[in-house]
Amino acid sequence: MAHKMDYTPVSLIKRLIAIVYDLFLQIALFLMVGLPVSTLTTFIFNGGNAITEEHSLYLLNQVIILLTLFLTSVGFYVWFWTHGGQTLGMKTWRIKLISDNGHGISRKQAIARYFSALFGIGLIWGLVDTKKRSWHDIFSASHLEQIK
Repeated sequence: MAHKMDYTPVSLIKRLIAIVYDLFLQIALFLMVGLPVSTLTTFIFNGGNAITEEHSLYLLNQVIILLTLFLTSVGFYVWFWTHGGQTLGMKTWRIKLISDNGHGISRKQAIARYFSALFGIGLIWGLVDTKKRSWHDIFSASHLEQIK
């Protein structure tokens, strides 16, 4: 579907500021989710004692904890983007995520957006794109709007 230019695009600076706001929320979530998971794996794998690099299940423990934190981050963004189109950082800076068809985004679009934005490289594209779209905007057929 054709991309309409009847909205105010969001600058790179505002996108980055919203990301920083959301990062603080994610850190709190990581503590709430990661602490119980790491405590649980410590008790399961090593009777409650610290799991050091010498432990045979050290790598598995690290993978479980990192995967838990990664899935928490994916869940954070997918839930907020598909339930109103705004994270708290986006609400604060009056930014809304909209599908290019003018509606809210689907779970599939949110997941595509998350994974295509993962390393942030595509944000730079917004500096040269006439509509200030990043790669993840283009790839997920969605865009950020500045709410008046």
